Amino acid sequence: MNDETINEMIIKCPACAKEGVAKSIMKEIEIPHFGKVMETTIQCPACGFKHSDIIALEQNDPAKYVLEINKNTLSVRIVRSQSATVMIPEIGVKVEPGPKSEGYITNVEGVLTRFESAVKKALNLFEDEESQRNGKKTLNEILELKKGNGTATLIILDPFGQSNVVSESVEILDIPEEELSELKTGFSHIEDN
Repeated sequence: MNDETINEMIIKCPACAKEGVAKSIMKEIEIPHFGKVMETTIQCPACGFKHSDIIALEQNDPAKYVLEINKNTLSVRIVRSQSATVMIPEIGVKVEPGPKSEGYITNVEGVLTRFESAVKKALNLFEDEESQRNGKKTLNEILELKKGNGTATLIILDPFGQSNVVSESVEILDIPEEELSELKTGFSHIEDN
């Protein structure tokens, strides 16, 4: 049984700025194979704004998770922290954390669906024929993986070790120092001179 702490507040909506209408729910939960996290949700009935996030409360050593995507691993549970980079090198897709990056819990198929949505959005922006062709090729490769056709490599690089791939098939590696220093974390910071 999970031990959880729930805090609810009525707040000013960050989207429409109406006072006292948005509900903020913060729930501390223990996730098996992962640790303690804070799940946050903000909902505004006035404008329909909704924002959810998972924030890891424990910091671990940096880790690189490597899993082969195939028809047998589509249901493998994925926990992606807000500071992790997710990529599938064979098809050239990569998501790096930014200031609005969110953590999430899904499975391999869910990660593919997120990449699918991003590629579809990008296709609407591409104007030249070559970019359209490359985007459609990438989209087709993602769709084939979702159907269980073919294989590729899912890599999650987490500088704070807060992500997880819940599978006996995952390879968990250290991140070399030079690669670690190049990783984006999604957090702004001031460099010392």
